[in-house]
Amino acid sequence: MEKIVVLDGYTENPGDLSWDELGQLGDLTVYDRTPADKIIERIGNAAYVYTNKTPITKQTIHACPHLKFIGVLATGYNVIDVQAAKEKNIIVSNIPTYGTQAVSQYVFALLLEICHHVAHHCTAVYEGRWTSNPDWCFWDYPLIELAGKTLGVIGFGRIGQSTAKIAQALGMNVIAYDEYKSDEGRKLASYVPLETLYKQSDVISLHVPLFPSTEGMINRHSIEKMKNNVIIINTSRGPLVKEDDMAEALNSGKVYYYAADVVSSEPILKTNPLLKAKNCIITPHIAWAPKESRQRLMNIAVDNLKHFLKGTPVNIVNS
Repeated sequence: MEKIVVLDGYTENPGDLSWDELGQLGDLTVYDRTPADKIIERIGNAAYVYTNKTPITKQTIHACPHLKFIGVLATGYNVIDVQAAKEKNIIVSNIPTYGTQAVSQYVFALLLEICHHVAHHCTAVYEGRWTSNPDWCFWDYPLIELAGKTLGVIGFGRIGQSTAKIAQALGMNVIAYDEYKSDEGRKLASYVPLETLYKQSDVISLHVPLFPSTEGMINRHSIEKMKNNVIIINTSRGPLVKEDDMAEALNSGKVYYYAADVVSSEPILKTNPLLKAKNCIITPHIAWAPKESRQRLMNIAVDNLKHFLKGTPVNIVNS
């Protein structure tokens, strides 16, 4: 049996899933993590390799001549030199659709925390503040009702549309910006120019991929076009936002809250300006990670290799 190597399997499967189905397709070795100086050694003479965030460079591809297939345990594939893989006739497959429900749900976990500060008020109760309160209730932050507010979704693909459905269930108006409009999208929102979305939205949720055209799209100039006290949610990619500009907008009060599950460099650097900004929620890139969505990811990852072995590869990103 040919060798299969998983370079960094821990975040996908910290122990609550099984690699057994993948192991039926070859001689499988799974590493929790792989440092940069061990990548070539661990791939060795493997024909099939899976990676999540461990980079596979042109140098690595040339040093591992037995490689036939690279599977990405994620949607994004910028950690792989896909052109070098193509030149060596190596198929690169990703996982395009596994996290739609999980990520759109997480958008509202962040947004509802901003609206109600549930964790803070629960802590206050356990600290005895309700017991000693002179009134029958109290709150430490303005509480926000979402019904009637406008959600602007930037990037109206699968996750953006799923987010829109939840917003509608909460009584929100939904507008969307996307370069590619669809009939399905029109059923869920009104497509508007980006400038209009900035101007009209009470809440903005980012769902675009990271391309040169979208990197830094949320910056001082775009924020100036937004409503005062706008809320911005980012569960997509950290570099979509100029973090220095966002910190400035938070501290000035132009942006009421920024909630991000992603930042420009991950794990987050101690020097990230958002760590010292007011009204900022940052979580450690976990929107994708419910067990159910990770199981879907695992299923698709296995299916990608099965299709490759049959000669009918799917989810190819370097064709």
